[in-house]
Amino acid sequence: MTEEHRRPIASYKTYREAERAVDHLSDQGFPVERVAIIGQDIRLVEQVTGRLGFGGSALQGAASGALPGALIGWLFGLVNWLDPVVSALLLALYGLIFGAVVGALFGLLMHSLQAGRRDFASFRSMQPSRYEVVVDEAVADEAERLVAALGSTPGGSSRN
Repeated sequence: MTEEHRRPIASYKTYREAERAVDHLSDQGFPVERVAIIGQDIRLVEQVTGRLGFGGSALQGAASGALPGALIGWLFGLVNWLDPVVSALLLALYGLIFGAVVGALFGLLMHSLQAGRRDFASFRSMQPSRYEVVVDEAVADEAERLVAALGSTPGGSSRN
């Protein structure tokens, strides 16, 4: 991305529409390294996926502890000079089990300490309300002409 001033040439409601416009510019031989898609009016959305009790907390903790435990066990197993493959696999298995147990205990402990304040599972995402296609000022007129030839798509509006 250059330090030049950029100008918006089109605004779309979905990322797919903005991506289609940039793909059209690329198909026309436009220097797409001078283009950016910018999400505007970002909002945080937290989607609740269900209740989280002691069992769910223990399961989540076990899942997050198992992989690091297996990796650490595998690395220690590789240090064995006599039979590194068998040692690595065996220690990885022991590490997976140990990591899952420690992770489950830690998950239970953390759930207990929260005292019911957050007894639900969720995931967060950032969602823009619209996407602007912006280009360097020096080539903005050409980009506007090319995007206008694409025509406006449902839910999107080209700015000229």
